[in-house]
Amino acid sequence: MRIKLDIVGDLAEQMREVTTDGERAVSRAMAAAGTGLKNDWRGQILGAGLGTRLARTIRSAVYPKAMDSLNAATMVWTNAPEPIGAFERGALIRSKNGFYLAIPTPAAGAKGVGNKRITPGGWEQRTGLRLRFVYRRGAPSLLVAESRLNTKGRAVASRSKTGRGVATVPIFILVPQVNLRKRLDLARDGEAWANRVPGLIVSNWKEGV
Repeated sequence: MRIKLDIVGDLAEQMREVTTDGERAVSRAMAAAGTGLKNDWRGQILGAGLGTRLARTIRSAVYPKAMDSLNAATMVWTNAPEPIGAFERGALIRSKNGFYLAIPTPAAGAKGVGNKRITPGGWEQRTGLRLRFVYRRGAPSLLVAESRLNTKGRAVASRSKTGRGVATVPIFILVPQVNLRKRLDLARDGEAWANRVPGLIVSNWKEGV
């Protein structure tokens, strides 16, 4: 028995076309997987009530960036690994210097000096008011200020010469430690998207795309 094989067209050119299609398909699949995982991680963070600012720290990119490749890879990461990691695994947070953690109350406002994270020192600098330590037996101690509350519920200095409207307002709650419960499961989404990659490659490997 003899088998005759005829090759129609330029074999090398056909192989180049197949390779090009494969490179395009793999790169598109990895881009889709990276974007999907990024969006799912952001959704988890928002769903956990951790805010849009933390959600936006999630980024993704495909490598190589300038060309399609059969070895294309996607990377998804966060620009805030410490807080994200703490909420993913749960954490016990203590003060670095062995004193108290100062938890701001709504009266403290959301931001400190220069739009940075609010601290007792930064709050005093921003408002011009002095904080006073109040010890409470059997309950968290407080940092309070003699101030008034504005229409937004924030403690501000009183302009009244008679002291009208001034009260002792709790600005910070002092605790020795805070136990953060696990609120994220990023590995779950990562595994789900890894399992979807082969199907994404197949769906993107279409002749003439």
